[in-house]
Amino acid sequence: MYEVENDTHEIILQNLALASRLEGEGQYNNAKLIRAGVESVLRKGAYQRDIPPEHIRLVRELEQAATFFSDYGLGDDLADALMQGSSALADGRLPQIIDTPNPFVCRTCGYLALNEPPSRCPDCGSWSTTYKLFPPVYWLTELEPKSALERMRKTAVEIEEMLVGLTEEQCGFKVTEHEWSIYQLITHIRDAQGVLSSRLTLLLEQDDPSLESKAVFEWASKTEDESPTSGEVFESYKKSRYDSISTLERIPLADWWRTGRHEEFDQVTILQQVSYFTVHELTHLPAISYLRSQVLSG
Repeated sequence: MYEVENDTHEIILQNLALASRLEGEGQYNNAKLIRAGVESVLRKGAYQRDIPPEHIRLVRELEQAATFFSDYGLGDDLADALMQGSSALADGRLPQIIDTPNPFVCRTCGYLALNEPPSRCPDCGSWSTTYKLFPPVYWLTELEPKSALERMRKTAVEIEEMLVGLTEEQCGFKVTEHEWSIYQLITHIRDAQGVLSSRLTLLLEQDDPSLESKAVFEWASKTEDESPTSGEVFESYKKSRYDSISTLERIPLADWWRTGRHEEFDQVTILQQVSYFTVHELTHLPAISYLRSQVLSG
């Protein structure tokens, strides 16, 4: 599972070492290109790997990852957190922030710490402010209030345009058993918007409320005896979306930074929650567009 061709591994390490040296020489633009190239190589390789979606397989993979990182010398904290995460997955739960805290990695030497890092890196002496934080998702800080509102409106329009001319049968088409249909994708997006709407209410009405984690990705796979049509699902989403936009347009700018305590992500603001759900939708739009092209061409 973890075997890497020695030549590729060495080239990646050599390029990262080169980037660090270039930064030391003030060659930041050259260093950024090297780091981007390494990131692309790694992500391209990962994209081509096939990891089956079955929970029992994922649990086993998490446990193997914990062993690998421990053997590699990254310390017991990371391995322990991964085992907590695998236990949650095995039980059908989402791992909470208390069990799987955010990791920080020293940008100089690679030392890894969970929660807040020490003020000075114990391996190389770098200040903690130079560490790189690994949050659960990058979506938490992608947007500013104005761009978030613009994106919220635009996404609703784009989804509506992609549904034009599709039959219910076409919306239910699936490429493979494990992939979602257009119907399931828009159901998932509607469900996520519903969570955002309820959290906005809590965050605006209460001071620092507790925000329960929701396994929204599981809801779309569950069928009911009398499920609404794709059009009805979208209309429900659109109404909730524009209600949220209206709410956000009326609040003072300072209220975008009202906070809550999320079970998975710890402290979050309204801006971070809006950003999270808004950018999260964008990760699903290519799949809707692809499925539309498939059913219309087939």
